[in-house]
Amino acid sequence: MALIPGSGKSREEKQAERQSAEDNVLLREIDDAVRQDQYSDFAKTYGRPLLALLIVGLLGFGGYLFWESREEAAMEAQSEQLVAALDQAQAGNFDSADKAAAALIAESDGGAAVAAQMLQAGVALEQGDPEKAAELFAIVAANEDAPPILRNMASIRGMTATFDTRDPQEVIDALQPLAIPGEPFFGSAGELVAMAYLEQDKRDEAGALFGEIAKSEDVPETLRSRARQMAGLLGVDAIEDVDEFLEQQGVPTAGSASSANQ
Repeated sequence: MALIPGSGKSREEKQAERQSAEDNVLLREIDDAVRQDQYSDFAKTYGRPLLALLIVGLLGFGGYLFWESREEAAMEAQSEQLVAALDQAQAGNFDSADKAAAALIAESDGGAAVAAQMLQAGVALEQGDPEKAAELFAIVAANEDAPPILRNMASIRGMTATFDTRDPQEVIDALQPLAIPGEPFFGSAGELVAMAYLEQDKRDEAGALFGEIAKSEDVPETLRSRARQMAGLLGVDAIEDVDEFLEQQGVPTAGSASSANQ
């Protein structure tokens, strides 16, 4: 094969290197977008509405798990404090919400304290203090008396808040049990684990996991779309039915064109 004068590499080799460099740039851009969107996407999908629902469940049907020995009057008082703190947070009064949650944590235990810690951690994130948020989430995640769904949520949100400062293996060890198809938080946990694999330069493992996320119908579409892009960049085909995918994207297919002409 002829070489370009003055160069030790063929034209094909240079083109391959240029394509590889472009892929790496795009991969870094998507990597940055993933990190920026992690908490916002998670909050939109599993955030305050779910937290509010969980709180209602804890204070109602799940109350017996934590307050078996409590009198009804005490339970009602804690419920009112928690709802008031949540109202303050939803109104954007984060300082007031933080103080109310801290008071409830100091005065109570069990479910009321767990819910208040989750709320306080969320407030810390809103106030730009991810380290404090991660500490509070870690307390909930380690609380064996808390409901598993809250513990798992706290673990994911804590890792999300401080992902950039954590060792990738720590993220993998903590979230790998949740990064399994069929698990309630598979999408969010799986994306964090896949990103940790990329930090370790384990592209095959990352690509395979992104592919699983992209194919999961239980994962929000925004997350699936992002995972599909990442899987493609890593050499994994994450599209099972091409025609169906194109139709979802609004792209005419041969089948749809044929049907339209009939």
